[in-house]
Amino acid sequence: MHFKGLHHVTAITGNAPENVRFYTQTLGLRLVKKTVNQDDVSAYHLFYGDEIGGAGTEVTFFDWPHAQPNVPGIGSLTDIALRAPGRDALDWWVQRFDAVQVRHSGIIERNGRAAIAFADPEGQRLLLVDDGGAPGSIPWRNSPVPPEYAIRGLYSITIIVRHPEPLVRLLTDALGMHQTGEYRQSVDPGRQVIVFAVGAGGPGAEVHVAVRPDLSPAQVGIGGIHHVAFRVPDDETHLHWQQRLTLLGLRPTPVIDRYYFRSVYFRVSPGVLFEIATDGPGFATDEDPAHLGERLALPPFLEPHRTQIEAGLQPL
Repeated sequence: MHFKGLHHVTAITGNAPENVRFYTQTLGLRLVKKTVNQDDVSAYHLFYGDEIGGAGTEVTFFDWPHAQPNVPGIGSLTDIALRAPGRDALDWWVQRFDAVQVRHSGIIERNGRAAIAFADPEGQRLLLVDDGGAPGSIPWRNSPVPPEYAIRGLYSITIIVRHPEPLVRLLTDALGMHQTGEYRQSVDPGRQVIVFAVGAGGPGAEVHVAVRPDLSPAQVGIGGIHHVAFRVPDDETHLHWQQRLTLLGLRPTPVIDRYYFRSVYFRVSPGVLFEIATDGPGFATDEDPAHLGERLALPPFLEPHRTQIEAGLQPL
């Protein structure tokens, strides 16, 4: 009944073509699935990951061009940290960011590890963190980034709170995480950040809780994060979690079949949306692995509406 780690992080873009360009051509991730938001089919849902879009490698985006700009604050997710395979990789990324004119922090220290802080063109805060060469992920073979420097997946996610105690109790008592330390982040001097291990912890399995009583409540929008998802291995474990959350009074949704994985959603104090998602069946369910993300993929219940859906989407 422990999570395996982070499954994906879903953020918001207002410019889908530019989003695709940055995450595939600048960061070298693969667009593994081009589909729609199943709850709002007028919007793309774009999934970026490794060669097969494995669980734990995915950064995803809802395309909402009419959303407001993101205002970070209490109750928001921030700092999508991505895994870089070693200090040599970070040195290479500094040179790449300079060459392609991506503003960055240079190499800094974050919780005892070397990292680079930067942002995408819409202001989404990102980090590359030295993962110490931890195993996992298959670099995209057609990436513009050499495989020895390729991003290996998610490292951690950060939650901003005014007072940490309610969220700390929930993460530990209800969700089985445990505190592993704390630090003060160099890019925001004085900010206390408490680190929690998801399951075994380490790269791909950390939640950081940033204590910021000076901030106002967040307004999530373009350049911000919609939700974070945690991994479970199979449908049986997934159902057990749904039942456990119900017994704890956290009011989870029923199990929702997203076709590529199963999902359960619930909110935690101070209003952050969490998801629990299964590792499978995966993105090759309806596409040849060699051609992932090349066409608009729709789950079977939306396929009869393809013509109408495609007419409402901006071509990429």
